[in-house]
Amino acid sequence: MTFRLSPVTVLGLGLLAAVSLSSTASAADAAKGKVLAYTCHGCHGVPDYKNAYPNYRVPKLGGQNEAYLVSALNAYAKGERPHPTMHAQAATLTDEEKADIAAFLSAGGGIPSKDVVGTPPPATQTCVACHGADGAKTVAPDYPKLAGQPADYIVHALKDYKSGKRKNPIMAGIISGVEEKDFQAIADFFSKQQAVCTTDQVRDLGKCASK
Repeated sequence: MTFRLSPVTVLGLGLLAAVSLSSTASAADAAKGKVLAYTCHGCHGVPDYKNAYPNYRVPKLGGQNEAYLVSALNAYAKGERPHPTMHAQAATLTDEEKADIAAFLSAGGGIPSKDVVGTPPPATQTCVACHGADGAKTVAPDYPKLAGQPADYIVHALKDYKSGKRKNPIMAGIISGVEEKDFQAIADFFSKQQAVCTTDQVRDLGKCASK
């Protein structure tokens, strides 16, 4: 029997998580985060920079949801996401430093979404309850924007959730209802939308450059 979370359940869980992160985010200092984030630019500030093994383009962090960035850093620090380099970086940060980095990287809120590009494949219906029809308008601030992320990164993340390498109770339930053969179509669709950018734009312009 396939386990699926209803949109109402997903919304409730997301709001609870968002509330738990709100106090940290509100006290964050983006100016301090700009200094701390210098190491991020070596990978996330280079357009089309690829992770060595396995080989995929690294995610764009500029304009990403602030609460999500904190949540992701916590997951890397705890080993809930398998990536040695990210674990080594995140594990050295205090909660305050994670919040500061997230405040800096999320500056400007990303690129405003326009009309949806292309026709969403049927499999994306599983995604839109949390991430929005175009992957840019999430139901809660601790969910990531998918719009504009590299397709190969999205496929890699979905595979890790499917296999259990990435540990997240909400995604564990949702991904169980998605077949791996549909991952590429999902990734291709969301990668054609717009929302986020590489971190060099935030560093140099203070926000993502509008397209």
